[in-house]
Amino acid sequence: IAKRAAVSPQTVYNVVGGKAALLKAVWDVTLAGDDRPVPMIERPLARAMLATADPHECLRLYARMGREMAERAGPLIAVVFVQGASRDPAVRAFVDRIESERAIGNAGVAGHIARRFGLRDGLTEAEAGDVLWALTAPEVVDRFTRRRGWSLDRYERWLAGTMADALLGRP
Repeated sequence: IAKRAAVSPQTVYNVVGGKAALLKAVWDVTLAGDDRPVPMIERPLARAMLATADPHECLRLYARMGREMAERAGPLIAVVFVQGASRDPAVRAFVDRIESERAIGNAGVAGHIARRFGLRDGLTEAEAGDVLWALTAPEVVDRFTRRRGWSLDRYERWLAGTMADALLGRP
């Protein structure tokens, strides 16, 4: 980054912060696709997801969000989450922060599904959040797309169907 910006590494750290802060900044911009200070939940696709009256469409749109993020962040996912997370304490701290943020976001979507559409019998809202957290893990998209050769279209369809089966049951 410093080389591309034609500055010293120390300048990057002075402006952005340490390795974890730099990773977080790169992660946020990569995931969102821009550097506008608009939370993901306020972006058009998330708003459409929350507005739909169909629970399956809601989860299809959530899967689309995951696919779009994976499309933008795929190489970063592979390096940080899959290959490098356990090697460096700063990267581990970054991953822990992202996982915490993902859990909060997944719990929010699970709560929305539970309140608006209801969950399948026997599934609590907390369990639904955990299921979404596991299914949308960066390692999962990496395994399917990079390691097993699935297209992002196929992954998106699988994710939408699997989330619907897990949270809503069969129609």
